[in-house]
Amino acid sequence: MKKLMMICALLFSVITYASAQQGGGRGGMMMKPEDRVKQLDEKLKLSEEQKTKLTTVFTEQADAMKKMREEAQGGDRDAMREKMQKFRTDSDVKVNAVLTEDQKKIYKTWQDEQRAEMQKRMQERGGNN
Repeated sequence: MKKLMMICALLFSVITYASAQQGGGRGGMMMKPEDRVKQLDEKLKLSEEQKTKLTTVFTEQADAMKKMREEAQGGDRDAMREKMQKFRTDSDVKVNAVLTEDQKKIYKTWQDEQRAEMQKRMQERGGNN
């Protein structure tokens, strides 16, 4: 059960970055806030105000994640993972606060698709080891 929870936590933590890998390149996990907003705009048809607010949310998230990774160098990985998961959950709440009800539905569906894709990739990797 603990392993399942850890896998779910990992999957959820990668959701905001997962689609970046579809564009290829090793830098996909470090998608710029502006690129993340552009990606969401393609899916959700964001207003200019929403784009501005989401750029701020993603910029704050990127800065905080970078700081957390730096602080966690050589530290307790489980504690870092939990802290990052909580932070990502908080960021997701902020994203949802900016979206309309229709956009929230599309966003959730898209997140679920990304989770399923990530699980599929993890299973494929697990089978290759």
